[in-house]
Amino acid sequence: MLNFNDIQAAAGRLRGVAHRTPVIHSHTLDELLGAQVYLKAENLQRMGAFKFRGGFNAVNVLTDEQRAKGVVAFSSGNHAQAVALAARLHGCKATIVMPHDSPTLKLAATRGYGAEVVIYDRYKEDRAAIARALVADTGAALIPPFDHIPVMAGQGTAALELIEDAGHLDALIVCAGGGGFLSGCTVAAKHLLPDIQVFGAEPERGNDMQQSLRQGEIVHIDVPRTICDGQQTQAVGVEPFKVIQALVTDVLTVPDPVVVEAMRFVFERLKLVVEPSGACALAALMQHRERFAGRRVGVTLSGGNIGIDRFIALMTGAEQVD
Repeated sequence: MLNFNDIQAAAGRLRGVAHRTPVIHSHTLDELLGAQVYLKAENLQRMGAFKFRGGFNAVNVLTDEQRAKGVVAFSSGNHAQAVALAARLHGCKATIVMPHDSPTLKLAATRGYGAEVVIYDRYKEDRAAIARALVADTGAALIPPFDHIPVMAGQGTAALELIEDAGHLDALIVCAGGGGFLSGCTVAAKHLLPDIQVFGAEPERGNDMQQSLRQGEIVHIDVPRTICDGQQTQAVGVEPFKVIQALVTDVLTVPDPVVVEAMRFVFERLKLVVEPSGACALAALMQHRERFAGRRVGVTLSGGNIGIDRFIALMTGAEQVD
């Protein structure tokens, strides 16, 4: 299982490469929610999301011989960009399998970092199978988006920094898709603060992780229909679930309209832009605020990769959310 030494090693590899993103504290938000809230602004990370941490760490731990054959990844957008950028920084080729309905901004950025993009239909095709076929044909190294120890270790450095900067926390809320970010942050947080409670946050329509935690086994669901495109996973990863089952207190769900509310608050009051998945953890705190009253709570703003047209549509109601 992922351990704290993995995260410390990742932090060393990322030092001077990844941004040490700021921790935002808002008195207005504290008053609104009745808690002391510390926001880790990973929307300001390189390529716009926490995913850079895991993507860079995973490419960096490969040997020169492995990198010479290139890397393959599959992602709806942020992991795609992370691996594409990490590969460029290491001078190796990246091939990324992405769904046809990925946000245009994420597709353009992935190609802009120099990666070759292979398009698939997320509702009809198996992205992992496509990636495995590419690996078999090319000998490239596969870097999954979450079910991969080096990726998980890199993601955990966000919580390491958050606790170093914010100090003692009673609780930590982390957005959850496949579980790489949540598991990495959980291992870091529980090592530094053994009594901390860690919570995952996912959209109500994609609550596979909540079901998995409560049933004690990995639950698979259909691709969820949610505005949180970064959390349209169908099942938590095997390695992340080991951590989540052992150390996570609970997984909270939130309806899409509350995600939009969180995005709006962050934009209007904190002057930050976050994508729907990036706002999910804060939305979960808003939705379940009574559970955290009077506590010091860390929250991840996990990403900010959203195009201006979609952002305006969500803020103005032009894109219907229910």
